[in-house]
Amino acid sequence: MKVAVECKSPLLQKSLEMFLTTHLSSKKQCDIVVRDVKCLNDERCFYVSSDKDSDLVKPFSKSQLLHALESRYKSINKEITHEDNENQIEEPLSFDILEKRIEFLTTEYQQNILKAVKAFYEK
Repeated sequence: MKVAVECKSPLLQKSLEMFLTTHLSSKKQCDIVVRDVKCLNDERCFYVSSDKDSDLVKPFSKSQLLHALESRYKSINKEITHEDNENQIEEPLSFDILEKRIEFLTTEYQQNILKAVKAFYEK
C-alpha cells in the first residue's frame, strides 16, 4: 500500500507522515491520497477530519489510521483483483527452487558449524 499525504494543516501533515513513514509515496505513484479537505470524484482520496462523514474522524491513533487505510486499500483493490482473477489462469506453485536453496543453505551452515567445532577442539 502506497500512500501520499496532502494536508492544509502542517501539524496534521507532519503527524500523518510520521505515522506512515513506511508507506509514503509520491502522489503519482500512490494508491491512496490522505487529505484534510473533502475531495469529490476521486476514489483514491481518504478524508481525515473531525466531521462525522469523514473516512477517519480526528483524533485518531496510528493503529486506527493504518486499519482504516488498509480497509480502503482492500476495497479499492477488490474490484481490480476480481477482474484480474477472472482473466488469469491459475498455475500451480512450484517450490522446487526454494526447497533446493534451503537445502543448500542448511548444508552450508552445517559445514561451517562443523569446521568451527573441529577448529576449536584441534587447538
